[in-house]
Amino acid sequence: MPDTPKLTRRPEWVALEDHRADGMLHTGLRDLFAADPDRAERYVVRVGDLLIDYSKHLITDETLALLQELAVATDVFGLRDAMFRGEKINSTEGRAVLHTALRAARGAVVEVDGEDVVPGVHAVLERMAGFAERVRSGEWTGHTGRRIRNVVNVGIGGSDLGPAMAYDALRAFTDRGLV
Repeated sequence: MPDTPKLTRRPEWVALEDHRADGMLHTGLRDLFAADPDRAERYVVRVGDLLIDYSKHLITDETLALLQELAVATDVFGLRDAMFRGEKINSTEGRAVLHTALRAARGAVVEVDGEDVVPGVHAVLERMAGFAERVRSGEWTGHTGRRIRNVVNVGIGGSDLGPAMAYDALRAFTDRGLV
């Protein structure tokens, strides 16, 4: 993708910036709700038990249309479909992104290079769960033979934001003996 222009230089991005500067920069949520009494209902999406309420963001129908244009111009939908097909869309590492396999139910099929990777993913998840349980129970000990009390999360180059968010969200369920 060397011929692809930088995202912030695309005309669709510039149109979003212009939209922000021309009207949204000095607009508040109170103004948007006053101008659109149905805003709280119109800017809500329900998917199963998940409710996504984006009415409290500085957006309008024009903002959504401009975002849609940007998504189409950058082939977000094609990339999403390629991701679900297991295609190699991670251009920096030249490999598939396997978020879908990580979240796939046992028995689902996610193929990469003709191989279903879901069984391998579930095998690793089981090993991780077993290791975590052995640490929590005290069965797995440190080099001194004593129970592990401190855990250090060392990443492999990706963002720590996901694990940090998951930890914060699940803090109430953590083992207070581990720090």
